[in-house]
Amino acid sequence: MKARYLRLNFNIESTNCQHLTHPLNIGTEKAWEKITKYCAYRERNHKETREKLYGHGLYPDQVEELIGNLISEGYLNEERYAMTFCRGKFAINGWGRDKIRYELKKDGISAYCIKKGMLAIDEDEYEKKLIRLMEEKKASLGKVKNQLLLEKKIWLYLRQKGYESAMIQSMFKTLKNKP
Repeated sequence: MKARYLRLNFNIESTNCQHLTHPLNIGTEKAWEKITKYCAYRERNHKETREKLYGHGLYPDQVEELIGNLISEGYLNEERYAMTFCRGKFAINGWGRDKIRYELKKDGISAYCIKKGMLAIDEDEYEKKLIRLMEEKKASLGKVKNQLLLEKKIWLYLRQKGYESAMIQSMFKTLKNKP
């Protein structure tokens, strides 16, 4: 993102400031055009939208007014964002619930919206994805003589992907009992 700045030069004798740099405020009308296109492109959360507006040099009262307008016009919706984020990160990246929850909290999404977003992940699909990832990781490791070492590596991989310990444990038991 290129920042545009307005450089103000002051006379040294009249003030202590030689150079003050302020972001160039593009105004609410032009910012509205830009931010509606930005939000229409894909789901956005309040935090990233606010940062984008501040990047255009808007003042806090202007930013809050535009955020309110975006919400009322339907461009911003945290619940919809959380549901889209959960579905996308699970389906495309193969993330588990723990990692998705962490990322949403980091983005400042409310607990209610996170809970609604987690409901967008189908439980059967979640288990199938976990089993598939376990099998893929086992195949990628090749032949490991020590069964505990193999399970540890798979465990760490799945925890890094964000899957819950209890779910991993139950899947290990299920796969061991399979003929």
